[in-house]
Amino acid sequence: MRVTQQTFLFSSIIITVLFSTTLGLTAHAAPESLNQSGAVSVEGSVVTNPIDPENPGIPVDPGPGPSTEGPLRIDYASALDFGESEISKGTRKYNALAQQFFGETGPRGSYIQITDQQADSSGWMLQVKQETQFTNPIIQENGEQELKGAVLSLDKGWANSSGTSEAPTVTRETIALNSIGSAYEVATARAGSGKGVWTIAFGASQTNTNDQPHTLTPIVDASGKPVIDHTYNKPVYSNSAITLTVPETTVIHPVEYQTEITWILAKLP
Repeated sequence: MRVTQQTFLFSSIIITVLFSTTLGLTAHAAPESLNQSGAVSVEGSVVTNPIDPENPGIPVDPGPGPSTEGPLRIDYASALDFGESEISKGTRKYNALAQQFFGETGPRGSYIQITDQQADSSGWMLQVKQETQFTNPIIQENGEQELKGAVLSLDKGWANSSGTSEAPTVTRETIALNSIGSAYEVATARAGSGKGVWTIAFGASQTNTNDQPHTLTPIVDASGKPVIDHTYNKPVYSNSAITLTVPETTVIHPVEYQTEITWILAKLP
């Protein structure tokens, strides 16, 4: 008798970014494609191209991503992709896929890139919020369209920059998005710190020289061969620093589930 293993997808995670002039009032900035050419950082520039979170003096090309505008802005936010996973029994824990780049740069942890060119050096705060639970509206059973109790977690966060400004403080504890719609603090730059271009990454590769724990593992198929990402034409890696846990009692269907993550960058008063 032939047994077929059912699989499902967590690949559709919509990433949006917001800029707030104060911690209590937000204004939406529509995501747009990044221009990947040009210098890494120019004082007073309106665009900062993505940089390697492990080698911040080197520009990279991760492809299009959301961004905001202004002297304090989000330059890039990684897409969160969990790929295709098997439906198993018990508490299910799945790792996200690592960030990939076009060109020679190897895989990295997912990251957010921030540029602070504020004249008053007042500082900033980065928060993250999950807007909805993972869902798929085409499931016929209404009560099973949502992955009830599923928790997205971010861990092993760290900051990096090629500049000389004091680093922002990054939350070192695991950020478990237990409450849908609630904002969780990721990093804070007090007045005078966090100036210039900074990356906040979750996890790191084995080649990093920043004393960060290695969280990336190559993914292989049933025959032991590397799985290839056909967008970047490179082997796929998982990143154990970003996980999704689904309770045993939650029904998982062999479909694609989707959620929305919002990154919020706020100017400190």
